[in-house]
Amino acid sequence: MLNRKKIEAVCPVKDIMARYGDKWTMHSILLLGKHGTLRFSELKSSIEGISQRMLTVTLRTLQEDGLVKRTVYAERPPRVEYALTPLGESLLEQLVLLSEWAHAHLEEIQKARKQFARKEQQKTKN
Repeated sequence: MLNRKKIEAVCPVKDIMARYGDKWTMHSILLLGKHGTLRFSELKSSIEGISQRMLTVTLRTLQEDGLVKRTVYAERPPRVEYALTPLGESLLEQLVLLSEWAHAHLEEIQKARKQFARKEQQKTKN
């Protein structure tokens, strides 16, 4: 039987969620999935609040993992475009499923949060 540390060491979910679970990465993947191919400036203007540096880091990480392809065109000025790879598209499919689940259960989750908050308030009053 594996102990907890060994399970964590062999569990890919922890690594994947740490790498792709942040809002910038998810936004980038969803936008590229929706539009197909985008330039850096198009991505940056579509993701409210992201800095140039953070977008650069996010796209490099996605390239490193084989989820995004970066194409540089030899033009003046140089044109650079980003698109999902087949691996990135397969992750997009999972994000779409998660999004659909979230939309389907949003009211239920909000209701549960309110009930929890009321119970917590009652605890502090007693």
